[in-house]
Amino acid sequence: MARLLLIEDDVKLGELVKTYLEKYEHTVDHSLRPSSGFENLNKNQYDLIILDIMLPEMDGFQVLKEVRKTNTIPIIMLTARGEVSDRIVGLELGADDYLPKPFEPRELLARIESILRRSHTPIQANEEEHFSMNELEVNFLRREAFFKEENLDLTTMEFELLSLFIKNRGKALSRDDIMNGLQGIDSNVFSRSIDISVSRLRQKLGDDSKEAKFIKTIWGKGYMFIGADN
Repeated sequence: MARLLLIEDDVKLGELVKTYLEKYEHTVDHSLRPSSGFENLNKNQYDLIILDIMLPEMDGFQVLKEVRKTNTIPIIMLTARGEVSDRIVGLELGADDYLPKPFEPRELLARIESILRRSHTPIQANEEEHFSMNELEVNFLRREAFFKEENLDLTTMEFELLSLFIKNRGKALSRDDIMNGLQGIDSNVFSRSIDISVSRLRQKLGDDSKEAKFIKTIWGKGYMFIGADN
């Protein structure tokens, strides 16, 4: 059971989604406006946000930017426009997944549970729990990453991407390899935005694509995490 925040100005759709998800023992707080959504987010602890793009007061992209200033909570965005460019912008700003309207509530439920599994999956006994290199510290058990002792505040997708690179360090990963390794993401959208996601991760790591310390571009192939743990 998870506690979810739905920010959606369509009353009928919001109630439909809330009723459906609560059948599966999730708790849903429904906000009709971004302002009330921020109030709820400040007062309560949530596991995931479902965020519409077309909203009064400010659009979903602006809401996403505000949330990402202080919070790495997983976010699924809803859009009636269905534009691939909109989805890429959302991923660039830190969304974890997208669902175009109209959608089946059961598909939304599947996306939610997939993200929650990724963000709460315990580490297996045969997997490494900790990684350290060039002032980068990653605790896979706690799902935390620090660079120069500063918390990187990675989103669920960014942490999964970093983990995938580290666990395949020294191996060139194609975009298809990355897409397959990050199951649960909308593959049609994510395949077009892998470079954006890698760029976001590099920025947080203070990495330079021309003189990479962590993620090296392999021309004609994809990317490689270079170096070894300390």
